[in-house]
Amino acid sequence: MKHLLYVAALGAGLLFAAPAPAKPADAAGEDKAAAAAPAPLPADASTRQSMRLEGRTLDYTATVGSLPVRDAQGKIIGDVVFTAYTMPGKDRPVTFALNGGPGASSVYLNLGAIGPKVVTFGSEGDSASAPATLRDNPGTWLDFTDLVFIDPVGTGFSRSRIPDEEAKKQFFTPTADVEYLSRTVYDWLLKNQRMTSRKYLTGESYGGYRGPRITHYLQTRLGVAMNGLVLVSPYLSPTLEDNSDVSPMAWIQTLPSIAAAHLERQGRLTDEAMREVVEYTRGDYATALMKGRSDPQATEAMIRRVVELTGLDPVFVRRAGGRLETQAYLREVFRDKGTLGSRYDSNVTAFDPFPTDPEQRANDPLLDSIIAPTTTAMVDFATRVVGWKVDARYNALSYEVNRLWDRNGDLRAGAVTQLRQAVAIDPRLQVLVVHGWNDLSCPFMGSILTVDQMPAMGDPQRVQVRSYPGGHMFYSRADSQAAFRRDVRAMYQRN
Repeated sequence: MKHLLYVAALGAGLLFAAPAPAKPADAAGEDKAAAAAPAPLPADASTRQSMRLEGRTLDYTATVGSLPVRDAQGKIIGDVVFTAYTMPGKDRPVTFALNGGPGASSVYLNLGAIGPKVVTFGSEGDSASAPATLRDNPGTWLDFTDLVFIDPVGTGFSRSRIPDEEAKKQFFTPTADVEYLSRTVYDWLLKNQRMTSRKYLTGESYGGYRGPRITHYLQTRLGVAMNGLVLVSPYLSPTLEDNSDVSPMAWIQTLPSIAAAHLERQGRLTDEAMREVVEYTRGDYATALMKGRSDPQATEAMIRRVVELTGLDPVFVRRAGGRLETQAYLREVFRDKGTLGSRYDSNVTAFDPFPTDPEQRANDPLLDSIIAPTTTAMVDFATRVVGWKVDARYNALSYEVNRLWDRNGDLRAGAVTQLRQAVAIDPRLQVLVVHGWNDLSCPFMGSILTVDQMPAMGDPQRVQVRSYPGGHMFYSRADSQAAFRRDVRAMYQRN
């Protein structure tokens, strides 16, 4: 998930004891390194489970385990923990799933979207203290593919075995991240003798940035071809929003999501209504923004139309010049109720603890509310249900990883280059890009603009964009999750 906010790390205390006899410097260093080393992770553990889906029973094996990460010299420098769900059957495909952040574990796709069990989180009115009870997931993909959820280093139970400064180079840069995660996919396939299976990859948010880059790296460096790629609310092209003082792209991306939220509040959100919004946005709206003060009549007409589309106070829209900045909008739209909207789904709200401050001081309302239920459910599942006995903290969202992440270099280049290259390399590769209409962190309009500029490269339906009611985690809504499952299953059936 994108846009994690930073938190300050508070210091550690000191424990005083009687001095011990002096040791040679090298022995003391060895003792210090041994003390700092994390305890070994348990051996992989599995359990048999079942679920009911569309009137039938699925019997499957759930496995929690780990794979080592090695440096160029073969030294183990980290451990990646995975959760796999497999079923017996010939020629079953396997799907690898990653979330984003950087700093998010895969629990959101696992226990929220496509795994065999689901826990409630991410919708308006959900309580962080409600029982984190797992139930059968009607939106699971398990009936048509095995599933492997990967937690990048520093998230979930995955961990680095090296100091932070070295870990920043080995794990927390966009290039290093893609390379070791690609090798993790390769190693799981090798370990489980699945090299000849049909293979798919799904990534959410920053995982959508990882997806095309991992696919291309597997194709060209590790010799593993993926059959399909599903990008969920992806962070594909960061530079679309650059130069917002001149370019209209930043505002073209966000207006449709704001309009969708307004339509939903009015009970008028439909595919047809959103088609009209999209066409206006990349037509008259874009033209009016580009004309600026040279055409006051076009500007005036644009402001009136933006007021109609969003339901916002005309004074607010006029002062903004029809350019709706995300955080200002999320405070303004619910100001009369004293609540804040989430950038991940602007119709998911929480009380604003500082409503009179000139700027928002609270963290995103959706981010803060999902940590407790997802952490509780995943830790209980891994340690009690599967029996993978680990004594370590579980990081559903790691602010430490996000703090250490290198935001320079190729991150700003996005993943569109690798997406185009991966599609060009393999004429059978299928790509499905999916979004929630209300998402302001990774707006659906950005993917529409991006994919519309790609060459067809054969069948233009090989790369498709689909949008559903909801936000960044639209799958928390039953109807949207069901539509998502249908679209993905149709893609798998095409190859």
